[in-house]
Amino acid sequence: MASAAEQLASNLNFGAFSRATELKKRIWFTLGALLVYRFGTYIPMPGINVDALRQTFAQHSSGVLGLFNMFAGGAVGRMAIFALGIMPYISASIIVQLMTSVIPSLEALKKEGETGRKIINQYTRYGTVFLALIQAYGIAIALESGMGTGLQIVSEPGMMFRITAVITLTGGTIFLMWLGEQITSRGIGNGISLIIFAGIVANLPSAIAQLLTAHAQADLSTFMLLLIIVICIAVIAVIVFVERAQRRIIIQYPNRQMGNRMFKGDTSNLPLKLNTAGVIPPIFASSLLMLPATVNNFSQNMPHWLQTISFSLSHGQPLYMVVYAGLMAFFCFFYTAIVFNPKDTADQLKKHSGFIPGIRPGERTAQYIDYVLTRITVVGAIYIILVCLLPEFLMSTLHVPFYLGGTSLLIVVTVTLDTIAQIQGHLVAHQYEGLLKKSKLRSGKRNR
Repeated sequence: MASAAEQLASNLNFGAFSRATELKKRIWFTLGALLVYRFGTYIPMPGINVDALRQTFAQHSSGVLGLFNMFAGGAVGRMAIFALGIMPYISASIIVQLMTSVIPSLEALKKEGETGRKIINQYTRYGTVFLALIQAYGIAIALESGMGTGLQIVSEPGMMFRITAVITLTGGTIFLMWLGEQITSRGIGNGISLIIFAGIVANLPSAIAQLLTAHAQADLSTFMLLLIIVICIAVIAVIVFVERAQRRIIIQYPNRQMGNRMFKGDTSNLPLKLNTAGVIPPIFASSLLMLPATVNNFSQNMPHWLQTISFSLSHGQPLYMVVYAGLMAFFCFFYTAIVFNPKDTADQLKKHSGFIPGIRPGERTAQYIDYVLTRITVVGAIYIILVCLLPEFLMSTLHVPFYLGGTSLLIVVTVTLDTIAQIQGHLVAHQYEGLLKKSKLRSGKRNR
């Protein structure tokens, strides 16, 4: 089956595209919103010594700050107003979704449809503000202490700087949260994912330039450079292949009579994606692992045992890899359970007289779908872990920038595929609308 990108390339009609006014408006709105986001990553936070910050970031860029800077689109290295990025919103989403599965009242809200979803989204926004306030205050304290380097990053330390930093960074996160929601509702694609995508893509040229510079200075051999290129191409190919993979369950509909007419039974299929969770597991896992690593980088007066644990959970360490893999596997199953309910699917099939051949409708159908979904989720979790960890292990050994790692490539490719699929859907809908209008005009002329 051809992918959305292949369908878009083969059926692209620039005349039809030019007539798709609504689609063009959505694309221009998305590009404009992402341009605003990129502009905000260059607006510095007040009261920062830029030279001292640059020296400090150069010492910590290979650790958690480099990973955090990747998700923030380079705003951390410049300590811009968007330095917190969208990660507090993602962390709040994790917490609210976990609470939804545990607290009965929130679970009941989830089942209320659109009204309940709006209330849950509001709780997520409140959680985002709370987490952003805490993280912003922690960053302000870390900046005043020089982040363990002895440099004076803050020009005038004190309570006024802390208040300014908290307001600025929290306001930047709230604005990004609002901007992401606007892109989702009025633009193309998922707004939060596109903001992270834009930050990674914007830093890809500098990452490639670092590789070429290292090769020119003989710090990286030609063989290693070619190996890195081959690894990146292979990872992209695997991501595209698996993201398109589906497990299709055959659905049979019996013969049915409507009035005096007998309609023959039809056969359909229930497509289950191999990676139902998409890009959510590595993003969620990375956001949770940033907390202990941040403590290790920012605090110098912690107990020795706590510093040891924090260092063990820093980027590139064996314990970090193990915990990262475990969290990604957990979120693969957790997010799949949230977005796909086998019991609801089985009830819908039974309501419309559909059944799986050889499986009794109702509870047995739900069990069978859950069994199949669990098996493919195991494969999907293994795929996510290998894609995110294997390149990162090789590239941490070769000292390659984060932007060429498995997590960043997974985000870029997955978001691109989802966005292209939405564009293809809008084009198809526009073509159908054109056909309906033509048929109405023809029928109107015949009646005359």
